[in-house]
Amino acid sequence: MGLPGRAIAASLLIASAALVVQRAAGAESVPLRAPLASMPLSLAGWIGRDLPPWDEKIESVLGADEYINRRYVLTSATRDRTVTASAPAMADLYVGYYRSQRQGDSIHSPQNCLPGAGWQPVSGERVTIPIRDGSAIPVNRYVIQKDLDRQVVLYWFQGRGRVVANEYANRAYLVVDSLRARRSDGALVRVMSPVTGSTGQAAAAAASFAAAMYPRLSEVVP
Repeated sequence: MGLPGRAIAASLLIASAALVVQRAAGAESVPLRAPLASMPLSLAGWIGRDLPPWDEKIESVLGADEYINRRYVLTSATRDRTVTASAPAMADLYVGYYRSQRQGDSIHSPQNCLPGAGWQPVSGERVTIPIRDGSAIPVNRYVIQKDLDRQVVLYWFQGRGRVVANEYANRAYLVVDSLRARRSDGALVRVMSPVTGSTGQAAAAAASFAAAMYPRLSEVVP
């Protein structure tokens, strides 16, 4: 199934899951353990800064209860072997958190949002990123293009004690957790790195940042 077909199927599944979740009696609103803004601006050599907040129209469409939108740059003194010295290593981080997905506010898939912003997928696959503690997380990795600009995008769904890359599985877990644990909270995590050298260098930069950032995000997202 191609990307358009998957997007349509995902939309149908999202609508079905949202209906079930809305009907799940007594689902609770679960707050973050700490504000997303408490995420450190210094992460294993990556130095970040907050980007300007989105306008009210975009915030309304996203419907997240809380989000961060930051740009991190890897300092030259701490580049590791996966990021070459000739390519600048930069990663834009977006995390949108939803305390509850019962009232019509649900996570918007990048498969829908990025094409809407003019980015077209060039390639896509599911990969696993090793974390520094020895664990690993599954993520979606896409190469997208708008005009002459290319970016590598990593994204995954995080919350209720798990990380999920597959959008269908994420929706299935949402229904099960709503019915069994009265929880529908969750976050979308997206990392974007510009392709200024090779695609492989950008992919390595995005993966390196994700590996450094994930443990700290896990301390915040329940």
